[in-house]
Amino acid sequence: MTHWDCIIIGAGAAGLMCAAEAAKRGVNVLLLDHAKQAGKKILISGGGRCNFTNYNIEPSAYLSQNPHFCKSALSRYTQWDFIGLVSDYGIAYHEKTLGQLFCDDSAKEIVSMLMSECTKAGAKVQLRTAVQEVTYDAESSTYTVLTPNGKLECNKLVIASGGLSMPKLGATGFGYEIAQQFGLDVLPTRAGLVPFTLQPDEKSHFEPLSGVSVNARITTQDGTSFNENILFTHRGLSGPAVLQGSSYWAPGEDVSIDILPNESAIDFLLKAKTEQGDKSIKTVLATVLAKRVAELWLEYEKIEAKPLKQFSENQLEAIAQRLNAWTIKPSGTEGYRTAEVTLGGVNTNELSSKTMEAKKQPGLYFIGEVMDVTGWLGGYNFQWAWSSGWACAQAL
Repeated sequence: MTHWDCIIIGAGAAGLMCAAEAAKRGVNVLLLDHAKQAGKKILISGGGRCNFTNYNIEPSAYLSQNPHFCKSALSRYTQWDFIGLVSDYGIAYHEKTLGQLFCDDSAKEIVSMLMSECTKAGAKVQLRTAVQEVTYDAESSTYTVLTPNGKLECNKLVIASGGLSMPKLGATGFGYEIAQQFGLDVLPTRAGLVPFTLQPDEKSHFEPLSGVSVNARITTQDGTSFNENILFTHRGLSGPAVLQGSSYWAPGEDVSIDILPNESAIDFLLKAKTEQGDKSIKTVLATVLAKRVAELWLEYEKIEAKPLKQFSENQLEAIAQRLNAWTIKPSGTEGYRTAEVTLGGVNTNELSSKTMEAKKQPGLYFIGEVMDVTGWLGGYNFQWAWSSGWACAQAL
């Protein structure tokens, strides 16, 4: 049986970071993954250009039952540290919007960088290796990891297996099963950063807009709001504002969409009535919304496309209210199949925020998406992977 100081399960963002950093500290590390390629989620992220971090990383951009848990790791390994690593490798990058940083060329550069860090530090990466069972011997304080190639032994075991999002990339509930095996609480999981599906009548009405995007502000029932694009799809609504809002939405709740987010709709309509009273409301709205969006929205709201001068001030106020707060009740989301992240997971109250070690199971650590820490869209989840992986590595 081969003995290692530390075995890390999951060669994604957090696992690769942790393996490289632990090996730099002289730890004898083995990184295992059942996939044939390391960093699969990194490779497809950001349209293949990897939104690897964000200039504006703040703890307030993370959802967790314990909102303070992420503070220690994020403050000890920051976005600037990772940007420094990217720069050291000469990887060209750019800011897209809202502080989001992408590779100029390809996400492959990030995976190559992390693999190179592992190689230089002496961490062994072993792919195509499924973990069949994990056992612990309290007497010798060692873990035994059973694989098809035989048994592996270690003093410290790190779970970096991710969540349930994007099962086609090999996502499983393995990390949650290990946590439960060792008596740790796992919070209910659900898809996050995921498109909404609409009720049948709304879906069929807005389906002709599939592929059209508009700037909007989405506000969920808890008052959280995001001002970015929304994208109409043949199943419902997607786009950055929708993905962000989905993480704060619960089934059965309404969502408010301001489709004129940068102006007061009533001021706009009253001014238009004064200056262009003979024009139809559809024509006027088409100056600030895509023509087809204006048309279908008016139809859906059963607003007659007549000249503005024929609407009373009260009628225009009612229309304006709906433009600035169009209320829909999603039928659900597209689920883990297209979700970028998994909400919930290993309860952070079970873990040390400094080391990521389980409080009641010595030598067992959890990093990255497997735990109940979920960031906003825009590089926040990758930064959590880098920060939690780094913090854990310092304790191995």
